[in-house]
Amino acid sequence: MTKKRVVVTGASSGIGAAAVRALRKSGWDVVAVARREDRLQDLAAETGAETITCDITDKASVDAMAQKVLAGGGVDALVNNAGGAFGMDSVAGGNPEDWTRMYNVNVLGTLYVTQAFLPSLRENGHGSILMLTSTAALAAYEGGAGYCAAKAGEEAMTQALRLEEAENNVRVIEILPGMVKTEEFAVNRLGDAAAAAQIYAGVEKPLTAEDVADVMAYALNAPHHVNLDQVVIRPVAQAAQHKVIRR
Repeated sequence: MTKKRVVVTGASSGIGAAAVRALRKSGWDVVAVARREDRLQDLAAETGAETITCDITDKASVDAMAQKVLAGGGVDALVNNAGGAFGMDSVAGGNPEDWTRMYNVNVLGTLYVTQAFLPSLRENGHGSILMLTSTAALAAYEGGAGYCAAKAGEEAMTQALRLEEAENNVRVIEILPGMVKTEEFAVNRLGDAAAAAQIYAGVEKPLTAEDVADVMAYALNAPHHVNLDQVVIRPVAQAAQHKVIRR
């Protein structure tokens, strides 16, 4: 493939870091974006990716990051990977601070980044935006209302964006992972490693970050007229959001 340039948010760990590795391996110039500079430096040393620190929930930080990226040239693709889940409260006991935090990072942060790069992607003529949402956007579950609501909002934005940008030949891809075992996601959500381990207890083979990153790279490397509109990826042991085989 011709060398192309992509921005990946949430790149310091988990699926984001795996996506940087997969895209670098398939020939992309990657700008890896995240809050943690030390993690980004390690990733740059490993992959050769360009790195920029940024808090996507801060519009001024996003605008400054985009200015740096675009000063080095246009972009061919944007991967909106940054997101997160915080807490497992019921609706009745939901912590509004957790709900606000999830909405800010999953919805508003994604909005800020998308708005910052849309002009360049339109100008490109063959731009792509990949949104990493979640199967939580498709089916609610007890204790997950805040995260499900945030991801459903991000998914709705994705669907509208695809309709709005088709006339600009901007391809909008959505990847919706189910159960993925990463180093931080469940710990950040539940607060400790022991509680996080229970999420995956007895599940023989949950997805890995690399599994999801392979699908992301495939979608972006496909010919531009081929759009993977919406790809749900789950482990075989998770037949549905509410049905998980534990042995």
